[in-house]
Amino acid sequence: MFRALRADIRAVLDRDPAARNGFEVFFLYSGVHALFWHRAAQFFYIHKMKFLARMISQMTKFFTGIEIHPAAKIGRGVMIDHGMGVVIGETAEVGDNCTIYQGVTLGGTGKEVGKRHPTIGNNVMIGAGAKVLGPFKVGDNSKIAANAVVLNEVADGCTCVGVPARTVRRHNKKIRPCDDLDQTHIPDPTAQEICKLMSRLNHLEKKLETMQKELEDSKHDKDI
Repeated sequence: MFRALRADIRAVLDRDPAARNGFEVFFLYSGVHALFWHRAAQFFYIHKMKFLARMISQMTKFFTGIEIHPAAKIGRGVMIDHGMGVVIGETAEVGDNCTIYQGVTLGGTGKEVGKRHPTIGNNVMIGAGAKVLGPFKVGDNSKIAANAVVLNEVADGCTCVGVPARTVRRHNKKIRPCDDLDQTHIPDPTAQEICKLMSRLNHLEKKLETMQKELEDSKHDKDI
């Protein structure tokens, strides 16, 4: 646990230009405090003392504004910057050397059971306010833009933006829209069927109008 603490402090010193020294980081950075107490809570959770684990988790949330379930798996060298409003769910996993900004949620959609939270790879940056929801993986070295909502798996080395999130770069290269659709957009079969029905309905309406007009013309000719 203390080796992980040293790695977390080093991560802050390396990535946060406002951090001046390890002493300041250890005593004043809420993200470091949240990770330290999370690892303590996880120890008790693993050893079947779940009430104590949850109590530590809730007290940590009260003092830091960061909520991490004791069962969540957090790697080393993780930096939670500012951290207010960060929520990490029970089955979430975060790899090594990740950076998480304030307001991030690693949550579920409410439809899954068992593994229901995301797995974050190594060296991933998740911007302020981003939501990663569901039991899928965000690949190594990826970046999630601020306020993005990620609902599908993200490949290694991708940059995702938007609501719902779409991949705009892969391994620092822009990708074409068609490639983007292959990675992040799965066609909605219900919407496709509705479109087919609407097209068929329009066709039938035009056909009915034509038949009605022919019928009226025929009736007019008979009257003459």
